[in-house]
Amino acid sequence: MNEYATQQSGLIVANYGRHFLVESPSGERRICHSRGKKSEGVVGDRVLWQASRDEGTIEKIEPRRNLFYRRDEIRTKSFAANLDLVLVLIAAEPAFSSNQLSRALIAAEAEQIRPIIALNKSDLGNPFARAWDWLAPYRAMDYTVMPLSLRHAAGPDKERLLEHLQGKTTLVLGPSGAGKSTMINLLAQGASAQTGEISQALRAGKHTTTSTTWYWVDDAKSGALIDSPGFQEFGLRHIDPMRLASYMPDLRRHTGNCRFYNCTHLHEPGCGVLAAASPAFGPSGVNPDRYRIYTELFAELSQSSY
Repeated sequence: MNEYATQQSGLIVANYGRHFLVESPSGERRICHSRGKKSEGVVGDRVLWQASRDEGTIEKIEPRRNLFYRRDEIRTKSFAANLDLVLVLIAAEPAFSSNQLSRALIAAEAEQIRPIIALNKSDLGNPFARAWDWLAPYRAMDYTVMPLSLRHAAGPDKERLLEHLQGKTTLVLGPSGAGKSTMINLLAQGASAQTGEISQALRAGKHTTTSTTWYWVDDAKSGALIDSPGFQEFGLRHIDPMRLASYMPDLRRHTGNCRFYNCTHLHEPGCGVLAAASPAFGPSGVNPDRYRIYTELFAELSQSSY
């Protein structure tokens, strides 16, 4: 009984392999280690931990609402747990990959996490107009797609972002050059100071560089941003290919019209998705680029071993 009486609740706000930075309800932060050989905690996990000298040991990870992760042939990369939103930040320049964007959205859909797409550099004129047009299929899926200019984001853009993020735990994803660090420094009060505190807690580089970090948006701690790299490669080997269409809203709305319940939407007669992907279907159909992404992903996932 004494062992459990000393356990305290906490929140993982950064991770470094088998080391975690855990924040207590009072705001104290302490380095903690996993119990045993497994390292299963991720940023956003609610945990029970126990003090051990000047550090601590994570005794239990509380049940999660969700876990946003990717999986390739070699390993699984967990980003964060217990999310309300995934904000995918892309920019008019450099050009973004619709394939990578779709993968991130599918991973969010699979965990029932609401995605938001933000398109930065609205001040660039023609490049922005081209990128905005390219995102038309995503707006048609009823995703929130926001125009941004983080260079001039002290006014309405910042307020619109904060309206969406207030009171939410949001994972921010984005390719290099999209402006992710600028956004986090703009929205998270004292983000650079929080980073300094983490470095101090880790005693100046004793541990490896973090891959994922939690930032409070306001002093009341009503919302948070989670910064995580790793957008360039986004494996979805954990997705069942037969469920893939259900995680793509533009395809999903047509699957009820398929003749066969186990339709792959690739070649079957009477397939509602194939009919919607035909140019003859009209503007409410499936965009050709999105259907190409579906077929390529289906082939990739069908090669996975479960």
